[in-house]
Amino acid sequence: MPTEQWFILSILAGTLAMFLWGRWRHDMVAGGALLACVLVGLVPGAEAFSGFGHPAVITVACVLVLSRGLQLTGAVDALAQRMLPSNPGPIEAIAALTLVGAVLSAFMNNVGALALLMPIAVQLARRLEIPPGRVLMPLAFGTILGGMTTLIGTPPNLLVSGFRAENGSGSFSMFDFSAVGGVVALTGIVFIALIGWRLVPRRQQAGGDSFETSTYFTEVRVEEKSKAAGKTLEEIEAQLEEADAQIVALVRNEYRVTAPNMRQLLRAGDILIIEADPESLSAALSGTGLQLEEAVAVDGGEGDEEAVLQEASTQESDAGNGEKEQRGKEDDEIVLQELVIMPHSAMVGRSASDVQIRTRYGLNLLAIARQGSRTIRRLRSTPVQSGDVLLMQGRPEALSAFASEISGVPLAQRSIDIPDKRKATIAMLVMAAAVAGAAFGLLPAAISFAAGMLAFMALRIVPLRSVYNSIDWTVIVLLGAMIPVAGAMADTGAADMLAGLLLENIARGSAVAAVVVLLVVTMTLSDFMNNAATAAVMCQIAISTALQLGVNADTYLMAVAVGASCSFLTPIGHQNNTLILGPGGFRFGDYWRLGLPMEILVVAVGVPMILWVWPLV
Repeated sequence: MPTEQWFILSILAGTLAMFLWGRWRHDMVAGGALLACVLVGLVPGAEAFSGFGHPAVITVACVLVLSRGLQLTGAVDALAQRMLPSNPGPIEAIAALTLVGAVLSAFMNNVGALALLMPIAVQLARRLEIPPGRVLMPLAFGTILGGMTTLIGTPPNLLVSGFRAENGSGSFSMFDFSAVGGVVALTGIVFIALIGWRLVPRRQQAGGDSFETSTYFTEVRVEEKSKAAGKTLEEIEAQLEEADAQIVALVRNEYRVTAPNMRQLLRAGDILIIEADPESLSAALSGTGLQLEEAVAVDGGEGDEEAVLQEASTQESDAGNGEKEQRGKEDDEIVLQELVIMPHSAMVGRSASDVQIRTRYGLNLLAIARQGSRTIRRLRSTPVQSGDVLLMQGRPEALSAFASEISGVPLAQRSIDIPDKRKATIAMLVMAAAVAGAAFGLLPAAISFAAGMLAFMALRIVPLRSVYNSIDWTVIVLLGAMIPVAGAMADTGAADMLAGLLLENIARGSAVAAVVVLLVVTMTLSDFMNNAATAAVMCQIAISTALQLGVNADTYLMAVAVGASCSFLTPIGHQNNTLILGPGGFRFGDYWRLGLPMEILVVAVGVPMILWVWPLV
């Protein structure tokens, strides 16, 4: 084996291992792979960043901005509400919601489509009295299925189209994926609605009613001559650190201040409302000079916690003097809100202390739910992960601003209103024009959607300050870095060698068996690593396989496209799977129960459709 092939295969093996390990973010791993290829001479330094100008990368960035514009106008929200039945049963509701998710995902970012529909799904589950996970997982899988039906539905389709163009056959058009992807998606949705949702484990939602750890909201008073008098709240909270306690409010002069300034000095007569684990709270308070007055356990849902907070801020702390009767005046505007952390959120990998939630936003972080369990341990220093559910407390406007800034999805039914119907209509028309321009070949896809993005900016559909925030730059870096690495596979002959091994040892020279193998291998890899990276690697192998067999490369490229879009076995294979992890209360091993039948169904339906629509000869 030539030295260049050893180099590229070693780099690829290391890259795959790092993707599977998950310790580093996928864009960092892809960037490392690109630099390694440059250092060993597989990619010329002058061409190292050529991938960032690839049409697939430009199109992905533009579609993300267009998707953001559709969300901001409220047009998609209103459309989704109108498409859903009013009083459906479980089968009808799950079928309709999953279908709506699939349709939206065909023309906008599927993570955005899921984020728009998640609050509706949670509300629907409550109305049907079924676990939220049994609605959320079908919805997530539906949005993944919908992405495979159009060129812009998912980044792997754009990559596959780009590799086809580089192979001399031209790009795929907007709806070239629809025949195969549409049949697979519809079959999957029917299966999910009739049978699949029943296979989802019955888990309690990791938010709302399932915040069940016995948390205490405790009222403590600063007595006369107390050691706490004259100290700052920051100093007192540092002493409470051993009990994993946090101060959520200060009551002074009959008024309550939520998330008070930590530099504020305590006075005699002040009352602090503290959230803490009851087992260790009393011991921690003994050294602070604070008097423990009341402790009320919270075992219920969101409404119970609100009631306790209200009671803690309005209840008499001394039966003899009847004071503090007006403490609840501010509480009418204080609410609890559950926020799901999106995969590209600025909070991922950072803690409440890092982003200064209390100081900057005036909010309290009361709990973090992760994979079906809630903890209040070390809340301030616990790094947040994608899919976590944060239980926040504060004023509605502050919560809304915080959710928008960190890309958090509120787990509550939202009112649907379109601030500017004219803008919403214009946004839909611009998006339709961009799709039509690419579909009818009037313009290359990258140019058509770039024009649409420019129109959104000119018409202020997306505020100029938000344009670059709309783009998931980790995906852009991943794509831009992996395209030259994939090119090095072809240039060194490593793709041909791997294709030969696949044909000789697995497919046994059968062209049809090679379709099945490519589809299954791609689908398996995408269950554990980023699907765009999987597509970049597998496309070169697919093209080399077709050349060695002397058959139509489109057949194998379609197999890669379908396989890269169908990661259902794990919560890490696709961002949508990660996003429902916390709200659904799921564990890592819950996905295969519906995911495995789905992947078998994809192979059973997808292979015949690929061979029929894109014949080998």
